[in-house]
Amino acid sequence: MDRIKGESVAAWTIHGQAREAQLRGEDVIVLSIGDPELEMPAPVLDRAIETLRGGDVRYTPAAGRPALREAIAQTHQRRTGQAVSAGNVIFLSGAQNALFAASLCVAGPGDEVLALEPLYPSYPATIRASGAQLVRVPAPASGGFRPDLRALAAAITPRTRALFFATPNNPSGVILSEADLQVIGDLARRHSLWIVADEVYAGLAPGGRVPNLATRLPEQVVTISSLSKSHSMPGLRAGWLVGPTDLVKHAESLSMCMLFGLPGFIQEAALIALKGSDAPEVRIRELCTSRRDMLIQGLAGARGIRCAVPDAGMFTLIDVRGTGLSGFDFMSGLFSSERVSVLDGGAFGEATRGFVRLCFATDEATLREAIVRIGRYAGTLAK
Repeated sequence: MDRIKGESVAAWTIHGQAREAQLRGEDVIVLSIGDPELEMPAPVLDRAIETLRGGDVRYTPAAGRPALREAIAQTHQRRTGQAVSAGNVIFLSGAQNALFAASLCVAGPGDEVLALEPLYPSYPATIRASGAQLVRVPAPASGGFRPDLRALAAAITPRTRALFFATPNNPSGVILSEADLQVIGDLARRHSLWIVADEVYAGLAPGGRVPNLATRLPEQVVTISSLSKSHSMPGLRAGWLVGPTDLVKHAESLSMCMLFGLPGFIQEAALIALKGSDAPEVRIRELCTSRRDMLIQGLAGARGIRCAVPDAGMFTLIDVRGTGLSGFDFMSGLFSSERVSVLDGGAFGEATRGFVRLCFATDEATLREAIVRIGRYAGTLAK
């Protein structure tokens, strides 16, 4: 437990306080988590209720129902171009659970696992759960948070087993380019590395897809995704892993002793989401694009801070180094004085210690008010 405990717990303190204040009815704006207050698509909700009322509460297959796995395979093929079947898919309890399963399947004690930083705060614990050592590879602010590919090549040792990355990245919103992936793919091929690609936010990228390595290295790439962001259903924990069939069988063995199957009514809701139109995904994608532009424009004149422009997703990193504060101190002061919660960039690694992460996927009025409050707080620091 000591090995996998989180290192960034303090960063979530303000978020917790903001949620509690919000429940008390206080005037707070919560922009510290990627949980947009959008409604789940009505057909998805209706199907969940219908099947639950119909008694769909029995045991289900550990890997997920065949029809759902086939629908995930088809969705994956449309998004990546990789031809897969239900045998390449396992349905798990959200993308986080899929990352955990992948970690335990591809690495173990004595191994090293590389991860591109900035990285989501759960990655260190997820990787260390296998007994492997996490090795962070920088994607520095000075390079627009794009990966340092020379540093990546230099970090590979005989003990390296895998590389984890998210594209689009959380928190930076950077999408790995074809050129980036060409180098990464060559390194993976040369050193026989697993690639674990977290593509949870891929549906929010232009056209709903991102460049990928799945078609080029089908026996080495594990793709993680979910319906949490695209269909506004994070609480249903509907995620999956797509990879080589042998790896999926190992993940199924893990699921047997960890989950023993997932609720049938949730699987039926997920099936409706996957077989329905792409309207929900288009809705969140368009919302995020318009809110991103509003935020960037609204904070353009704020003194001492500067917004990085994400390629996609629902977050931006705000550089607060010009205020003289760390990301943690800016986060704390902003909530104390203006009652706006954001997340300390230091939770994602050293490269973002002078930044805060803000989720802009909220309603227009809330975001406009947040812009006013953030600009006002930054102005007091400049004075």
